Amino acid sequence: MLSRTLGRKLLAHETPFYLYDTALLRQTLESVVYESQRYNYKLHYAIKANYDDRILSIIREYGLGIDCASGNELRKAIEAGFDPKGIVYAGVGKRDKELKYAIEQNILAINCESTEELEVLNNLSAEAGRVTDIALRVNPDIDPKTNHCIDTGQADSKFGISYEELLEKAECIKRYENLNIIGLHIHIGSQIRELHVFENMCNKVNVIISNLTALGFNLRFVDVGGGLGINYDMPENEPIPNFASLFSIVHNYLNVGDKEVHFEFGRAIVGECGELITKVLFNKTTATGRKLVIVDASMTELIRPALYGSYHNIENITSEAETTAKYTVVGTACESTDVFDENVGLRTTRRGDLLTIKSAGAYGMSMASRYNLHDLPGAVYSEDLK
Repeated sequence: MLSRTLGRKLLAHETPFYLYDTALLRQTLESVVYESQRYNYKLHYAIKANYDDRILSIIREYGLGIDCASGNELRKAIEAGFDPKGIVYAGVGKRDKELKYAIEQNILAINCESTEELEVLNNLSAEAGRVTDIALRVNPDIDPKTNHCIDTGQADSKFGISYEELLEKAECIKRYENLNIIGLHIHIGSQIRELHVFENMCNKVNVIISNLTALGFNLRFVDVGGGLGINYDMPENEPIPNFASLFSIVHNYLNVGDKEVHFEFGRAIVGECGELITKVLFNKTTATGRKLVIVDASMTELIRPALYGSYHNIENITSEAETTAKYTVVGTACESTDVFDENVGLRTTRRGDLLTIKSAGAYGMSMASRYNLHDLPGAVYSEDLK
């Protein structure tokens, strides 16, 4: 990772901060664009993963559209210069003012997630004197074999319209005069590493498309979501995800005729390009003999370990010690769950050392908070370092 090559040079920057490897970001974008073009697939970036302005400007250079999950994300994408016709807007709970804004922007599609949302959106579109392009987000009831906190495609999930309800109400849905149904949206979860799951998804999509076509729906595109995972365990071994294998699976198993196939990647694009750099404040040993390293970052900068029990590889990048020890790395927040990792092997660690918490480019800064009135972390970009 980038921090390994910089080491003590990073001591000049106030911690904690996010270190972004913009060269790796560009390499990742080159890979996903190249592999997608082999099949003429369309790409969207899931802006919720990281909406840093510099990162968005680089992503825009490569021609990706945007996948949004809130009205403010949609506004951010528009203000960042992304083409509205490359933007899709999903989310189970869109406020009326968000839907009105989306209608005005004439985006590619609003992905509707309940039959009541369809009714509301039809009425709002009528009030605006418009016909709004939409996609139907369908819950396919697929186990994505990932952390249960981030699976989105099982039957009891809050996401999407149940397939059974969609078939039952199809005739009613087709009668909405101010909705133009142009797409199908499926998203089964995030951080998926078992690629055979995508075979199951394709098989489900084939059935859904076939039945919707038979019912008279004329769909232009299928958005199969994203969810491709990254290597949190050993990021150096796989800095760029295996886009080629995923696209090959979809090409071999998805059968939707001449419809456009869309993907929306967040973590897979930005996850490995970011690290959280934090300084050791204190060392402490508990009454049970556990060695604690207390760092100046916390769950306010990176909440994933506390929220999901997620793992991030941690390394001491400034210690020159030849010895190692097992530590529990904890943060400054006034919460017992504010733990980055337990029993992690680090070179002997002392006050003032810098640690890197790797694979933090996605759902790091975008989920940061000011709990305990902490300052939000800054950002340092590789292209600015000499």
